[in-house]
Amino acid sequence: MVFKKFVEVGRVVLITYGEDAGKLAVVVDIVDHNRVLIDGPTTGVTRQSISFKRLSLTPLVVKIPALIGSKALSAVVAEEDIVGKFGQTAWAKKIQIRKTRAELSDFNRFQLMVAKKERRAIVGKEFAKLRTAYLKSGK
Repeated sequence: MVFKKFVEVGRVVLITYGEDAGKLAVVVDIVDHNRVLIDGPTTGVTRQSISFKRLSLTPLVVKIPALIGSKALSAVVAEEDIVGKFGQTAWAKKIQIRKTRAELSDFNRFQLMVAKKERRAIVGKEFAKLRTAYLKSGK
């Protein structure tokens, strides 16, 4: 298996810690082997130097020159619809599901439990029918 997500200028990252946690940004410059300069003009992330420990690299890359300005970066990100592309990934969908579950009220969790029980009962009955039909056929 070959490693494909390298730290590079133009790499889209997800901030995992701090006040901007959960927001997307783009690597504008590499400071050293521990930090990068990021900017996220479309997601509200100010230009800042941040540690790799607080970032997750996404598979998305934008073709930009090093130290591009915020306005030009905003135009490139909007043109390539980076937020939309990330929103279509399984990773973003998993984050959205996790967020939705965290926001459920007690009653909503109860309704979810009842719905799962009903689904499990229906699936179990159908499986039992198929199993008995298979066993009666003698195969």
